[in-house]
Amino acid sequence: MSHSFPEMIPAPEVDLLSPMLDQQGDTWTASFRGLKLRTALQPIYSISHKRTVGYEALIRAFDTDNSAVLPLHLFELPDSEAENLLLDRLCRYLHIRNYSGIKDQLNWLFLNVSPRVVTSGSQSDSFFGALLEKTGLPPHRIVMEIVEQPTDDAERLKDTVAYYRKLGCLIAIDDFGAGHSNFERIWNLSPDIVKLDRTLLTRATEDQRARQILNGMVSLLHQSGCLVLLEGVETRDQAMIAIDAGVDFVQGFYFRRPCLELEELPQSLADLEELLQDYKKRKQITQDPTQQLVGFFSTPFRRATEKLQQGQRMLQACFELLNHPTVSRCYLVDDKGVQIADTLVSDATIRNQDLRFLPLENTTSADWFRQQYLRQALAQPGNLHVTTPYLCVTGAYMCVTLSLAYQSEGRLNVLCCDILANTDQTP
Repeated sequence: MSHSFPEMIPAPEVDLLSPMLDQQGDTWTASFRGLKLRTALQPIYSISHKRTVGYEALIRAFDTDNSAVLPLHLFELPDSEAENLLLDRLCRYLHIRNYSGIKDQLNWLFLNVSPRVVTSGSQSDSFFGALLEKTGLPPHRIVMEIVEQPTDDAERLKDTVAYYRKLGCLIAIDDFGAGHSNFERIWNLSPDIVKLDRTLLTRATEDQRARQILNGMVSLLHQSGCLVLLEGVETRDQAMIAIDAGVDFVQGFYFRRPCLELEELPQSLADLEELLQDYKKRKQITQDPTQQLVGFFSTPFRRATEKLQQGQRMLQACFELLNHPTVSRCYLVDDKGVQIADTLVSDATIRNQDLRFLPLENTTSADWFRQQYLRQALAQPGNLHVTTPYLCVTGAYMCVTLSLAYQSEGRLNVLCCDILANTDQTP
């Protein structure tokens, strides 16, 4: 069946779309270009709450033989901006109709909307306000997902997002971390939720550095005031990566595939309790390896500080430390954070020195006060502290730093020791 659509669709057009929907029992379907459209919902889970907190609505299309049509092919059917706009709104209308019939008066409904659609026309999406009024679904239960891609009219997109927010909806940025994504849109739109693209998780599964970047991105988004959802979780290992990264919400085939049988959704439970228990066991078994370093290096570290207190020179005091194969350098810092004398570098570090970073090697009088390990040591003299792995600025390799503050001639000094975070790497 074909339709002829006007170039501009009058707004609000809820009444125009209503005849394209059909109710069968508690389920609604829609017709478009001879295809039957149905709603599929995929649960979104909060790790901390250990339960479902929302559902993403996805469109599924079927031909007259009830064979599935790829969503990509469905959205290629519109041959004008007006028809593209109508299809987008028809999908949202269908999803809201179906979701309104689910016996769930708490959780969110995530709706996808393209920047090309929300920036079309002369009005902010006034259709949506009329739709919510007609269906009775409270706007605070809607999360509008803006696909992370370039848009020709950033200001109109910003106005439209402001309209959704004024209605009372939450705003999410979708597919962040892929393609054209950047933090400028985070700053401009101030979303409530950021959905990280599955490619970030795929890379984190294969590459430890990518996992550290993922963890850092989650932390930065949290500092920006955004909740973080990681989609595309397909395996148990990926679920563990998501938990360890500190994301708030997860979504993916590992937990539940999109479901057309909407009445089954309230029973779509995920065993997050068991996952979290497994995560805790793994953390206990592999208990932050940096903490193991404290136990291993505690005795030689204290011997070194005792020798320094007795007036021995740095080279003599740190001889035992520098001869350990994982130790790259030792250095002394005063209570103001300023380095005292030159850094002592291990023989292995000298042999494997990367000449490209030679300008960073001389650290005489360097100021390390910004470093957390220095401030922690000064705040708790006599306690040995250790950092998580980080990029060493003096050699551009991953390391952890041990630090201990001790009294010397009436003032505090801090002995610091950099240790390779990965024993396979060479500085």
